Amino acid sequence: MAVTLEQAQRVGYTCLKALLRFAFMVANNLVAIPSYVLYLIVLQPLRILDSKSFWYIEGVLFKWLLAMVASWGWWAGYTVVEWGDDVKAVSEDEAMVLVNHQATGDVCTLMMCLQDKGTVVRQMMWLMDHIFKYTNFGIVSLIHGDFFIRQGRTHRDQQLVLLKDHLEKYYRSRNRKWIVLFPEGGFLRKRRETSQAFAKKNNLPFLKHVTLPRLGATQVILKTLVAPQENGTPSGGDAVRKESKSKGLQWVIDTTIAYPKAEPIDIQTWILGYRQPTVTHVHYRIFPVKDVPAEPEALTNWLYQRFIEKEDLLTHFYETGAFPPLQGQTKAISREMTLSNLWLVAIQSFAFLSGGMWYCLFQYLYHCLF
Repeated sequence: MAVTLEQAQRVGYTCLKALLRFAFMVANNLVAIPSYVLYLIVLQPLRILDSKSFWYIEGVLFKWLLAMVASWGWWAGYTVVEWGDDVKAVSEDEAMVLVNHQATGDVCTLMMCLQDKGTVVRQMMWLMDHIFKYTNFGIVSLIHGDFFIRQGRTHRDQQLVLLKDHLEKYYRSRNRKWIVLFPEGGFLRKRRETSQAFAKKNNLPFLKHVTLPRLGATQVILKTLVAPQENGTPSGGDAVRKESKSKGLQWVIDTTIAYPKAEPIDIQTWILGYRQPTVTHVHYRIFPVKDVPAEPEALTNWLYQRFIEKEDLLTHFYETGAFPPLQGQTKAISREMTLSNLWLVAIQSFAFLSGGMWYCLFQYLYHCLF
């Protein structure tokens, strides 16, 4: 079939836009990430004298970096509508966020929709696959104190020990509030078949839109961060007792991401913007941590039930285009998540001005020394 002039123009425009967006993203990374690192190097004396103030500044810079990533999708028309409980109400409390995982764009979506949740973004810790350590953003996550987990049965026990040590060392010493993890342990398309086979073998529900979650990381987080009196967890008290002001982990936020027609956005789409403007839907349910069982078998059942509920939520969404109402509601209420373009431009401008400042400084030092 012959290509019309209009179709050719549309394709050409899409390719040009993608090329320009990619160039901007590269430039953005080249100035923003080194600037983040250099600011924190310069501030190392403050880290020694006043650790709390140092990590406050680091958190602000970290939030701005995540806002830059969010801006790439926001300006491409990839917006978010939120459903369910209002998580702003618990934004100052400690919480564990459980998220279903479909594609690399899930992380970008969370970076966007958590921007307007108070101090959450600058005080959160991410658990992510170790491969992200080797991306352009890896150095930022390493400095911030995120945890990179290596998947696979052979690494599992060792990784859980390392996670516990990491939480005890960095979580409260850096004043973290929320911890985000993807309990499925991988993308839906990669784990679905294995999960369904496991479900069939163990007489568990057949899931299409999510996979059965893994217990390990969730259990370690609860044992390490929950105050003993909350759900009877005997451990975790060490970290809590060291920080007498901390109430420990208080909430579990079950987060479900849904894409129209079940077509997830990946990081390439987020960067290049070649897909038409898309609304991603994010559903929240908040559970008090005192209602989460501590015993492994009971916790496994509780966690499975959350993902069975996710399956029902996503099935309803794909059939109707909306999530079902919460218990006690007659109609589901959605909220459009918004970002300020002026604020995003200000952050981007700060990044490029910082890059220019560091470049001029190094040029000056080079001429002085040589």
